[in-house]
Amino acid sequence: MLDKAPFEAILFDFDGTLASLHIDFTRLRRKITALAEPFLGEEPEPSELPVLEWLDELADEIREFDHALGQEFHCRGRLVIQATELDAAREARLFPFTRPLLAALRAAGTRTGILTRNSTAAVKVVFPDIAACCDCFMAREDAPRVKPDPAHALAVLGRLGVAPERALFVGDHPLDIETARGAGLASAAVVSGHSPRELLAAAGPDYLAADCAELLAALCRQSALRAPCD
Repeated sequence: MLDKAPFEAILFDFDGTLASLHIDFTRLRRKITALAEPFLGEEPEPSELPVLEWLDELADEIREFDHALGQEFHCRGRLVIQATELDAAREARLFPFTRPLLAALRAAGTRTGILTRNSTAAVKVVFPDIAACCDCFMAREDAPRVKPDPAHALAVLGRLGVAPERALFVGDHPLDIETARGAGLASAAVVSGHSPRELLAAAGPDYLAADCAELLAALCRQSALRAPCD
């Protein structure tokens, strides 16, 4: 049973949660596969790891026989990922509710944070003033370890000065629910991204809504926010 006291902070994922931004990860995996093949001397085996972690794993494999070559591969792979993110960002847009929602939470005294596995450069194509619209923004470059590692969410909470048990993390992917659970936050899943409702429900979030606007209304009805319900 969740604590009845209002949340002091709400953390948000970005892609699919606050913005309509779709990265073609299937195509991105093909690019990483093609990049890795000459370094490894053969096509790498498919992996179920997220792309960032898969890139790290492949780079470690290459470093085992040539450290400098592994470093070069990792650097090139990161550039491929960022280029793909930037291409997707140019076609993306903020959801209409994003700016009003963040402004209302701030006016009500609820701390807000945004954390993402995406790059700062790509996010700022879509939301150039993001740092001014929330209390903490932490893309992957600034995270000690990226979500679903709990260190990402905990680093944001540390900057906000809010304990995990007083915070909610909102995302559009089962990995976001995993992040919240690992860091000791309440979790909310929204269907505004690319994960089906059934998949999100199966991950067991504390809240499930169509999007952040619907979620905020539900939190207000349950007195889980100090405002902007008033």
